[in-house]
Amino acid sequence: MTIRDWSEKLGQNGALAQRLPQFRARAQQQAMAAQVAQTLQQGGVALLEAGTGTGKTFAYLLPAMLCGRKVLVSTGSKALQDQILEKDIPVLLKVVGKPLRISRLKGRSNYLCLHRLQRFSSDGVAPLLAAPLARMVDWAGRTREGDIAEVGGIPEDSGVWPLVTSTRDNCLGSDCPDYQRCHVVEARRKAQEADLLVVNHHLLFSDLALKANGMGDLLPRVEAMILDEAHQVLDLAGRYFGRQLSSHQLWDWARDSRSEALAEAPDDTPLLQAAAELEKATSAWRSVLGAGEERTSWALTPGSPAQSVFMLVYQTVNTLQQLLQQASARGKGLEQCAARGEVLLASVVFFLHHDAADMVFWMEKKPRTVHLHATPLDVAPPLQKYLLEPVEAVILTSATLRVGDSFANIERALGLCGAQTFAAASPFDYPRQSLLYLPSGLPEPHHPGYTRACLEAAIPVIQACGGRTFMLFTSHRALQEAASHLPQSLDFPVLAQGSMPRSRLLDRFRSLGNAVLLGAASFWEGVDVQGEALSCVIIDKLPFASPSDPILRARTEQCQAAGGDPFRELQIPQAVIALRQGVGRLIRSENDRGVLMLCDPRLRSKGYGKIFLDSLPPMRRVTDLFAVQQFWQDAAS
Repeated sequence: MTIRDWSEKLGQNGALAQRLPQFRARAQQQAMAAQVAQTLQQGGVALLEAGTGTGKTFAYLLPAMLCGRKVLVSTGSKALQDQILEKDIPVLLKVVGKPLRISRLKGRSNYLCLHRLQRFSSDGVAPLLAAPLARMVDWAGRTREGDIAEVGGIPEDSGVWPLVTSTRDNCLGSDCPDYQRCHVVEARRKAQEADLLVVNHHLLFSDLALKANGMGDLLPRVEAMILDEAHQVLDLAGRYFGRQLSSHQLWDWARDSRSEALAEAPDDTPLLQAAAELEKATSAWRSVLGAGEERTSWALTPGSPAQSVFMLVYQTVNTLQQLLQQASARGKGLEQCAARGEVLLASVVFFLHHDAADMVFWMEKKPRTVHLHATPLDVAPPLQKYLLEPVEAVILTSATLRVGDSFANIERALGLCGAQTFAAASPFDYPRQSLLYLPSGLPEPHHPGYTRACLEAAIPVIQACGGRTFMLFTSHRALQEAASHLPQSLDFPVLAQGSMPRSRLLDRFRSLGNAVLLGAASFWEGVDVQGEALSCVIIDKLPFASPSDPILRARTEQCQAAGGDPFRELQIPQAVIALRQGVGRLIRSENDRGVLMLCDPRLRSKGYGKIFLDSLPPMRRVTDLFAVQQFWQDAAS
């Protein structure tokens, strides 16, 4: 189909416009739909950047629904997945005019596990979990799909969820007594039959990782894939094509081993004691590493407390695994725990030696767990082998794939040669709708008073915007300083990342209508707040990754050894994409007006500062506060 054909379908007098009174025909959307249709028909890999407001979901969903192929659509956020399934597809089905089987598949941990629910209901749980567990039991008798998103009133970080859902590690598979009623099995059956399957990136990459390790698959074979929010692909590939081990995994295994032992071998005292000893060792490992959140290189210095406690973890894992193997004949639960233990023991040994030359070994500390990672230095080979080559047509799309006017950086990272490329500029009138404020007089970012100076410069901007502000910080230290200082200087509500679960924080921000929301850069991925709730985005520094980041440091060394320029080849592209993601939250419709405030004085440099500014939408740039105030006065009049 040609662009003209798509102009008729997506035009102002087309079938879609007839069903959506608010629909606006966009030439960018029609051109993108033509490119998607061509790739789906001819095959190959396509990189499609679609600026905010293009209407890219319609531009790829309609061709996907008309192409006659089995298509998988993967998204990076739940918000986009919900939009596609609950809003976009129902409308487009009326336009398509033929029946299609549409299915959503989530990861295993999103579905109720009937076996584990029964086990922990009968075993008993801690008093704090008794009420939510009772609610789960009541809901289990009414649900058809077993999707835990149906359950309201239980916090997303509640300890009840691991008790009533399964993981690949603890699932009994076809040996489960509830296998015939399993919600995961039923969801996968529907996925096999679907013409259009919608998943998220984590499930997709979990599937690719299983294939890479020769351990089967989670998803059905498809003829075409469309990956939206594809700027996340490289980070996800690094995570899923590497290896991981967490204290949470070990603790869960110990808990499940004790539970299965009580059910199938209650007289095996050494086994019960070994499970308890592993729980103690895991807690000791977390404690010796200290509090706080950070990413550091993973290494075990001989004679250090960290090495001693990790050796204790290894010894207790080894002991529990041996005892489980001896007891595995006494029941399916113990047999499954023994199989899990074999995998976990291999992972502990792998991180104990940490000697794979093609991987970066690093540690991530979080409030409740410790994660060890081994990340490949180069993710292009596994992406080619397990994602791009086996599927006839692969489309990667996002509002942010290019640096400047070039796809070269993502093509190089993906190992692509000769990919189809397409870029559609946003249809929004940025010079009229938005303002880019570059304040003058701020110290350099390394100055000890820099964050306070940024906050003082931001306060009158927030006041001019009536609150309704996101503030993005490149460090948690700066975020905490802002959370301490701003409530004393503003009459608007100030909400900070970490004060409550993210979903509640965003709901609170939307409902207040005049709040200031503070968060680190990672907080904003997938955030979709628009309209009256948001009128200003303030970014404290150019979002360069920390030089101490273990992955960046290793790839920098690799780039230097090859004679490259790591700053321009690695750091600038990564930071440009991160900046564009933050900016993309500001203008989401033709009616929005907003101010983007970039504090970093390095933007005034003629070198890489220009690269960042040129990557932004064509906003009107100002350097004085009066222009910001005048912008809102003009809007009010």
